[in-house]
Amino acid sequence: MQTPALILILGTLLAVAPAAAQTPRVVDLPTRDGVTQRFIALAPEKPRAAVILLAGGDGFLGIDAGGGLQRGGNFLVRSRQLFADQGLYTVVVDAPSDKQRYPHLSGERQRPDHVADLKAVIAWLRSEAKVPVWLVGTSRGTQSAAWVATQRPLAEGGPDGIVLTASILRDPRSRAVPEMPLDRLRIPVLVAHHRSDECRVCLFADVPLLMNKLGHLPRKELLVFDGGINVGDPCEARAWHGFNGIEQDVVAQIARWITQP
Repeated sequence: MQTPALILILGTLLAVAPAAAQTPRVVDLPTRDGVTQRFIALAPEKPRAAVILLAGGDGFLGIDAGGGLQRGGNFLVRSRQLFADQGLYTVVVDAPSDKQRYPHLSGERQRPDHVADLKAVIAWLRSEAKVPVWLVGTSRGTQSAAWVATQRPLAEGGPDGIVLTASILRDPRSRAVPEMPLDRLRIPVLVAHHRSDECRVCLFADVPLLMNKLGHLPRKELLVFDGGINVGDPCEARAWHGFNGIEQDVVAQIARWITQP
């Protein structure tokens, strides 16, 4: 027989436990002629908002029909359940069906096809969840999130807001986020960066290049993080660049900012 104290403890645990997400499902969404966009969807019972998580690198995850991934180490990808536990309808997108071979999304993130694919995912999620839909990118995924938002305003099927984590701030190979037409944005923008990020195209010292371009927005903020674990290549997901070891705090602060009134 349970004692009153034990019952009280169990009740407290139940009260603070996050709402469990449904079993992840894999969706193949037609986006362009003969092209599908595959993604994993995690749906809490009563979502407060929705997020589309955009991995960095070349964007290839290798999602199989059962939800397994060939690549799952990216900060946002490995944190997908944390987002769902915060009450966010969470979608993790792979490279589309016509970009499943190398170089995948490399060099494609600022092209019309990529915009069309993500616009279709936004529309699907908005219909499915009936809540605001945010694009959340990390590293090269910030180039996707920011570019789509500048090309498709909310009234034309764009996102309700964007979150840029470990943003591409300088890049001789492609257009960095601060070089995009950010003056077109009229939606909230959250920037999250690790103070010790050593990736040469994402140095914290260059964050003002981005924040100065967002000065016209009524709602924007920079979240700065410290600590964690720094392992391997400074531009990879297990370094400070990938918020390694502090994922729970980063996700919680992002979710709080997204869902605040």
